[in-house]
Amino acid sequence: MSAHRNPSALLLLPPPPAFSFEQVKETFEPSLIDVFTKLSEGLNGSKLYVLDIALAVPIPAEGKPRAKVFAQLQQYLTSMYSLVGAICATHSIELDAPGGIDARVVFVEVNGKPCAEASDSPRFGPVLDLRTLANSGREWDHIFHLGNSLGRKLALSFAGAQSPVDWKARSQAITSNPDWTVPAPLLIPDNQPSHLHSSVIVGGTFDHLHLGHKLLLTAEALALDPSDQEARLIVGVTGDALLVNKKHSEFLEDWEQRWTNTASFLAGIMDFSPGGQSPGIERSDTPKTVLVKIQPKLTFEFVEISDPFGPTITKEDIDVIVVSRETRSGGAAVNDERIKKGWKALTVFEVDVLQAGESVTATDLESKISSTEIRRRRAHLAKV
Repeated sequence: MSAHRNPSALLLLPPPPAFSFEQVKETFEPSLIDVFTKLSEGLNGSKLYVLDIALAVPIPAEGKPRAKVFAQLQQYLTSMYSLVGAICATHSIELDAPGGIDARVVFVEVNGKPCAEASDSPRFGPVLDLRTLANSGREWDHIFHLGNSLGRKLALSFAGAQSPVDWKARSQAITSNPDWTVPAPLLIPDNQPSHLHSSVIVGGTFDHLHLGHKLLLTAEALALDPSDQEARLIVGVTGDALLVNKKHSEFLEDWEQRWTNTASFLAGIMDFSPGGQSPGIERSDTPKTVLVKIQPKLTFEFVEISDPFGPTITKEDIDVIVVSRETRSGGAAVNDERIKKGWKALTVFEVDVLQAGESVTATDLESKISSTEIRRRRAHLAKV
């Protein structure tokens, strides 16, 4: 392992029996506790352990465009991030800070055909095939898989997709429940008419990036369809001037740091190309904007927000807005303004909120998913 990079690991998880938080918790909690405990014990307080969690999901051919499977996959995504937050709160494991773990969730298509035959696979995440994942060039220090037969089968498929085969020295079986039954079909596409979406927007402060931000940003990426058109993720990032009255504002990250951290996370769940080339970056002002060219047909656009609407009422060619259940009224307000301008309304994709579960208090979970709480802790440490 290079002395200059953070340690990293991959966790391969086979399909669950269902996507609800209760079922995901029952199925994967022992495995996640094992992995997070192992990784946290190896940290000395200065490094951040990057953990890619790959969720295998059988996605039927009719599950495209992604709008047809968005609702179910975002439910699974929410359940997994909720479980990560609950486990780390219960076991006092730091997240997204030095001495902690940076967990990032992606989906892996498993449809029963050999990986070599996967010719129509997505060109970018957060949904990809095993071959793309295995040959991404990521230097994982550990590759964890479940010890049951479902976990071993997935691990062997991953090994068969890798060239050259070098996974054995890093592969490790972990604690797991016995095998469970995966229903067929597990994922049932929505039968409502939909089309490919090439431009998706989300907005937020994104201060001290945490699980709630990761959920929202991954859902935004999930709504974007690979196609022959250029795919564009637009992220409205609240300007510094609007944040001066935030609690513990002296520990707020500035706009530059917030968009940079957001871009790094999005690249981590979307760019699995093995080339390792640095993205092209272009900047402009009024409003402050940064374009990040990740792949030939994938661009991130970060725009400074100085009002409640941001780019949604200055860029007509946006397809989708992603909102949380708590901010759904914001999506409606945006569409009201667009209709006044004679523009088409945006398709609104809604994301669930993270759950604490029965064994974790809301306050404990809040410590992991609240920028205000993270700043409060920083302020407390500064006084000690």
